Amino acid sequence: MAVRPKWLRPVAIAATLWNLLGCLAFAADARLTASDIARMPIEQQHLYAARPGWSVIGTAVAVGAGLLGSVALGVPHRIAWRLLLASLIGVVVQDVGLVIASGGLPEATAVALQGLVLVIAIALALIARRYAAHVADD
Repeated sequence: MAVRPKWLRPVAIAATLWNLLGCLAFAADARLTASDIARMPIEQQHLYAARPGWSVIGTAVAVGAGLLGSVALGVPHRIAWRLLLASLIGVVVQDVGLVIASGGLPEATAVALQGLVLVIAIALALIARRYAAHVADD
């Protein structure tokens, strides 16, 4: 079992807040009405219309499992690794859906933001694997 470093809890708290923001953004996106979407720029309207349902499910898994996994990482609990791995898979599914919906690579800002999300998801999964995968369930 790896010794838990002192920075693990603050990282888990920051990750929990990050994923909570992701959950709030997902909830706001899910509450958009047809009239809300109609007020968006036409390119964004097309992106919403073209995104596959499985990509939206990937986003839900990414933020939901990410939030639960981040909390478990702070405890720490062995389930953190599985949850944060599920979150990483959800991010990849979401990214593939974004590429499909945009008909290729989306604009540079979206690529940069999604790249950051992917890097954070990878880092959290690796941290959980190292420091939470083998803890006792107490």
